[in-house]
Amino acid sequence: MTKILRLILGDQLHHGHSWFQKVDASVHYVMMEIRPEATYVRHHIQKIIAFFLAMRAFAQSRQEAGHIFHYYALNDPENRQSLEGNILQLIEKEGFTHFEYLLPDEYRLDKQLQEISQSLPIPARADDTEHFLTSREALGHFFKGKKTYLLESFYRDIRRRFQILMEGDEPLTGRWNYDAENRRAYDGKVPIPSPPLFDRNVEELVAMIEKAGIPTLGHLNAQCFPWPVTREESLQTLYFFVEKALPFFGTYQDAMVPDEPFLFHSRLSFALNTKLLSPMEVIQAAIAAWEKQPAQIHIAQLEGFVRQIAGWREYMRGVYWANMPGYAQKNYFEHQAELPHFYWTGETRMQCLSQAIGQSLSQAYAHHIQRLMLTGNFALLAGVHPDAVDEWYLGIYIDAIEWVEITNTRGMSQYADGGLVATKPYVSSANYIDKMSTYCRNCYYDKKKRYGPKACPFNSLYWEFYERHTDKLARNARIGMAYRNLQKMDSDEKAKIMAQAQFYRQNLNSL
Repeated sequence: MTKILRLILGDQLHHGHSWFQKVDASVHYVMMEIRPEATYVRHHIQKIIAFFLAMRAFAQSRQEAGHIFHYYALNDPENRQSLEGNILQLIEKEGFTHFEYLLPDEYRLDKQLQEISQSLPIPARADDTEHFLTSREALGHFFKGKKTYLLESFYRDIRRRFQILMEGDEPLTGRWNYDAENRRAYDGKVPIPSPPLFDRNVEELVAMIEKAGIPTLGHLNAQCFPWPVTREESLQTLYFFVEKALPFFGTYQDAMVPDEPFLFHSRLSFALNTKLLSPMEVIQAAIAAWEKQPAQIHIAQLEGFVRQIAGWREYMRGVYWANMPGYAQKNYFEHQAELPHFYWTGETRMQCLSQAIGQSLSQAYAHHIQRLMLTGNFALLAGVHPDAVDEWYLGIYIDAIEWVEITNTRGMSQYADGGLVATKPYVSSANYIDKMSTYCRNCYYDKKKRYGPKACPFNSLYWEFYERHTDKLARNARIGMAYRNLQKMDSDEKAKIMAQAQFYRQNLNSL
């Protein structure tokens, strides 16, 4: 008699997967909280808690629907603390004749499960997660033979194939991209909506993690865990976003405001990356809200959000699978510096970084511009090794899974892939930060000074970065203006800027 064991990983919580279309007593499912997945980097405590909560709620909901589940909690005495150990234990105990799993989104787990499958005493196979719009291989095939991957081309192809905001082969409004309209600083005129929070006590989970000796980072109010971790809570967060925040999302998506971590962002990334929500249902909900109230939601708001889900998210996953495992070793600028200590504490006199890192430690969240143009920008200017940047981003953010983290940090943020993803390094002086935020107003450093006492570190490091990497960047047409300005610079002025930058780079932990 056939008896099947199916593995569900912690980021495969897809309620609508075809596996669950019917209840079958010959099919059992297994989920497990295991030490290696909680310790491969030092994770934010909220990230670990969120995964455990979401996994437990998913298993319970599927059990209530009639499916048979074996669930290994972290402190279960029968938990062998490894995928292979627990799978073998169940095969021996329950007499399973077949093993099945869903294709992992991380390269390391993909290889691990391939090896486990080959070593098992029973046949094994892998099925698709049925989550993404495109396959693992789609982007690699689309850009075959190309040295760079242009997001816009891939995004338009997806829009056409799935008929998202389209009239035949043309965009619904005649325009593909409204990015130029979506770059305003927040002026305080529009009230920031308060997102739904989900009050639950997680003291027992925290105690279990601490007793297991799992190292974590960040902060947590164990009596009030706020993130959506169930299908119902994720849908509630989605509906709140499209009704209350989407009307202003695009306009202020790049804005940064102290003590306002979410602004008009969706807070859906954890739910999406664990597959509690599907990308198409999120896109359809946003389009439905726009069709319902077109006077309140401008097409620029909608298209900016759709591009993040149908474009950027699918694109980054494609980049990952087209380039792993080699992508994890790329270091185009040969940067070697260690990550400054304040990335783990938020204790720096640079107000922008203190705020962004402090928020990351307290919320396990920062939006894309805080990640790209504050923490990522500074790490790149300072010459930090991409390995250290990857480890920090992968650990600190609740939505960080390697397929989406490494392509955004090593690719977009650190330009370590030499321009495969980004057409230029995303670096800036204090001018951009001041334009998009109010951080500079209360800062110890002077946003206008390039050198001297209290000169903003971003200013000298910006120019020194370009000077240091002239051989690799001077021919890049997108940053020609920076090099023309460097050439025009008075020699004494330039020398003072470079000396200031060298001093700062030698004293990163004191800034």
